[in-house]
Amino acid sequence: MIRRFYLLLFLSLGALPAHADLPNDPLGLVNTLPAEYPDHWLIAHDVAFANMLNGRIIILDTEKDTLSEQYKGMINSSLIAMVAVAKTRPEIYVYESFYSRGTRGTATDVLTIHDKTTLKAIDEIVIPGVKRADMLPSDFLIHLIDNEKYLLLFNFTPATSVAVIDVENRKLLNEVNTPSCSLIYPTGKRGFSSLCSDASMISYQLDEKGKVKSKTKLEPFFDIDGDALFERPVIIDGIAYFPTFQGNLKEIDLRGSVAKPGKQWSLLSKEERKQNWRPGGMNLDDEDSMGHMYLLMHPEGEEGTHKNPGAEVWVYDVKKRKRTQRIPLKLPGLTIEVSKDNSPRLFVTNVEMNIDVYDALSGEYLKTLSDFGQETPLILFSAN
Repeated sequence: MIRRFYLLLFLSLGALPAHADLPNDPLGLVNTLPAEYPDHWLIAHDVAFANMLNGRIIILDTEKDTLSEQYKGMINSSLIAMVAVAKTRPEIYVYESFYSRGTRGTATDVLTIHDKTTLKAIDEIVIPGVKRADMLPSDFLIHLIDNEKYLLLFNFTPATSVAVIDVENRKLLNEVNTPSCSLIYPTGKRGFSSLCSDASMISYQLDEKGKVKSKTKLEPFFDIDGDALFERPVIIDGIAYFPTFQGNLKEIDLRGSVAKPGKQWSLLSKEERKQNWRPGGMNLDDEDSMGHMYLLMHPEGEEGTHKNPGAEVWVYDVKKRKRTQRIPLKLPGLTIEVSKDNSPRLFVTNVEMNIDVYDALSGEYLKTLSDFGQETPLILFSAN
């Protein structure tokens, strides 16, 4: 019976129609992206919370309707990497960590430099000491300053410091210790400020070799217990606008060599305060090219809801200190990003970990980007 079965199988296969051999796929072909991405392209940094050694930086064309057209390419990143995207050169910077045995062994912190056109790693700078801050990425853990000549990297061991990188010459210049002060807010021509644990701020100016030229500590200027600041402001024309947990906005002037705290004003009306509207989210705010601030807001807020997703995005003219628009969201959002062109798009990472796209001027929902290989795309970068 067995021999009969194989005989019948052989005869049936022989009866199949013959096909011509397929041509060989051409080798060595590499598609490239433009050095300047179009206005409504989006860079989604997926930190992959369930698989942190395999993060993704995914480039998407949000104007297209099909997944094959939307998906432009991907960069791998390791262990909750920090990402900065240059505007003056076609480069993406990824501050990441590796272990010599994959998940164990000797740890190494590396700044990897990728070409925006090919997405290939074209260079790297090893950062000694294994000090990189392993925390939810934001723009203020890694920041380009001085017309993008220098890149600053925040370290946390839990001692805090900032590494200064000459990105043009590809070398580490200095490490600035910032005891009890964290994060990077660009200040003046070639400097930065950090928020400190006593509700103050410290400002540094650097020389061309990355050394500290001046250091100034401010007096405490906000109430940590009564109305703490979110650490992620929007910066418009050199003024940082920090939302607070209680729904206020604190202005800090970063245009000079030293940060200068300014006015604080309310984001809410009396009626909205009664409804307990509050800011909240993971990366909860952004700005457009016209001086407007966009902020995730949720109702019925209370102590501890500052990470809650937002039901709406509220838009403010920060120069006039007034709200100009409310955008109800299709699904609650955790992260927002706004394109910087004259017809801006509002991108929202929703609670289903898809990305909703809105017309930022009208508030109209346009589409949802999904199934592009994402897990937790909590950090978004507009292409421009």
